[in-house]
Amino acid sequence: MSRRPSRRIGDDGSVPFVSSLQSKTRSSPWVSIGLVVVGAILIIGYVYTSGSGGSSGSINSVNNIESGVSCTLEIESALPFLRKTYGDKMHKVLHVGPSTCSVVSKLLEEVETEAWGIEPYELEDVDSNCKGLISKGIVRVVDIKFPLPYQSKSFSLVVVSDALDYMSPKYLNKTLPELARVSKDGIVVFNGYPGIQKVKVAELSKFGRPAKMRSSSWWIRYFIQTGLKEDESASKKFQQAAKKNSYKPACQIFHLRSHH
Repeated sequence: MSRRPSRRIGDDGSVPFVSSLQSKTRSSPWVSIGLVVVGAILIIGYVYTSGSGGSSGSINSVNNIESGVSCTLEIESALPFLRKTYGDKMHKVLHVGPSTCSVVSKLLEEVETEAWGIEPYELEDVDSNCKGLISKGIVRVVDIKFPLPYQSKSFSLVVVSDALDYMSPKYLNKTLPELARVSKDGIVVFNGYPGIQKVKVAELSKFGRPAKMRSSSWWIRYFIQTGLKEDESASKKFQQAAKKNSYKPACQIFHLRSHH
């Protein structure tokens, strides 16, 4: 199972440089005043160069905060390794998550792959390609807190991204069994890492709540509690393929067996 330790600034959340300044012994008032003035100048300079004046740094910072780490985008990077892991089991795939049109389109490029998608949130300003997938019924907008509109074992593999992070345990209890019900050979879940900043303002208006970045141990316990077990064979194959190609996922990836 894919894991990666989260990075921390400090055990108590403080910045080491600031802590070291505070731990210095007291000096004369003039020295203290001098340090305050120098510190103010440095802070103003930093804010000006990285956050104000219309600089490219401020634009990049805003983009990073608003876009965060998208596990749906991560799927495109992981697809070659998923194919090596699941082989023929990727013949009929259901993707569940935002921007599912892009994932489905990518999957449909494979000659022997059939793909469908569920968009769990309202769509806005979709392109013509996405509109076409929706009109054909390949992509549906569905509230995944309720039963999915598919028969049992409809898909060989179900891939989920950027959806479960926004759900409370109350609704996960309903959604996970449904994902297992419609899958035949397994479920692949892409979740965010704890400590990684995700969407702030945009996510509150679109998703209704901020994402809950849970640890891998939390997810493992919850999967077991729900009756889902790790597909150890698939996890091992994926890890071997990823390591061979020096691929390091930006998200947590879980390979699960269906109930049956």
